[in-house]
Formats: sequence, C-alpha cells, structure tokens
Amino acid sequence: MFKLIGKCLVYLVLVIGFSSARAGAYEDFFKAVIGNDAGLVQGLLARGFNPDSRDEKGQAALYLAMREGSFKVAEVLLAHPGMHQDLLNAAGESALMMAALKGHADWVKRLLDRGARTEGPQALAWTALHYAATGPEPQTVLLLLARGAKVDARSPNGSTPLMMAARYGVEPSVGLLLRQGADARLSNEALLTAADFAKLAGREPLARRLAQAAP
Repeated sequence: MFKLIGKCLVYLVLVIGFSSARAGAYEDFFKAVIGNDAGLVQGLLARGFNPDSRDEKGQAALYLAMREGSFKVAEVLLAHPGMHQDLLNAAGESALMMAALKGHADWVKRLLDRGARTEGPQALAWTALHYAATGPEPQTVLLLLARGAKVDARSPNGSTPLMMAARYGVEPSVGLLLRQGADARLSNEALLTAADFAKLAGREPLARRLAQAAP
C-alpha cells in the first residue's frame, strides 16, 4: 500500500511539474511576441510550441506581432509551416487586418503573398480593406484592391471602406477608393453615407467632395 501511495505521489509531482512547465512556456511565448524576442519564440517553436496558440484574450501570435510592430517575431512565425495566418479573434480580426490598420504595407504584401484572405467567411463582415481605409497608409488600400478586395465591401452594419476612410482615414485613401469605383451614394444601416461620415468627423471640405461624388 505504501509503495502504491509513493507511486501516486511521484506521478502527481510529474504531472504538476509538466503542467507548470507548459504554463511557463505559454507565458514566455506571448511575452516574447510582445517584446519582439525572436530568439525565444524560435526556441519555443522548435520545442513544439503551437504557433497558432492564442493569449488569454484570444489573440493569435501573428495578430499581436502586427499590432505591436514585433517584426522579428513575425518573420519567425511567417516562416513556420504550421502557422495559419487567417486566424480570427472574437471581433473577427485577422493579422492582415491589423497590418492594414497599422499601415504596415510591406507586411500586408507578404501576408497576401502567403495566401491571406482579404475577406472573411461571411457576406457581411469587416474586411481588411475596411481596416486599410481606416489606417494611415493608402498603399495598403491599393495593395488590397489589386488582390481582388471588394471596393464596396459591407460590414455587419452596412458600412463601406469609403465611409471608414471618410471619417478615420487619410484623404488620399478616399481619393484612391473613389478612383477605383467606390460608390459614394451608398448608405449604412443608420442611413449614413460617406459624406455623412466625413461630417461627423468635422471634415467639411471632404464631406462636400464626397457629396459631389454622389449626385
């Protein structure tokens, strides 16, 4: 009986130690992603850590790398054959969407080259083009359009990339979307057009320009 108890205790110690090691690796991995510690990420992946793991908020590692500008880590993740770049968080956001929002044009191109989807699986959803239009870099808008992104893609509330650019983005992105055929006459569920979005942001000259583009 004592031998059995002893074996059970040894097993319990081994299980607790293994669980602690896994928890430590998990914490180390995401700290390394945020801190752009490519060496540590590479080492953990080499020991079998899953590159598709999510942090406690449900964010995938590549998404975090794009958000934090951890490009050395992103290089390591992108080179891993087991990583899936189209993982979505609870808000339906992908690494490509975050790269577009941050204006990381080089990374938008690299993710597209790796096969990242420009649209989600649902007909009405936020897309990478919505995020690019919201961001600071028109080049990301151009890259996505060149890869087949829908210029008038509709979000769940019916908003288009042009509306997002009108309120939050830069004016060159507005002009680029208009030249690529964006329809300034469209309205969302709240019956707001791109011109209305510009007015809400206090961008009166842009609002007039958009109103003229929607006779």
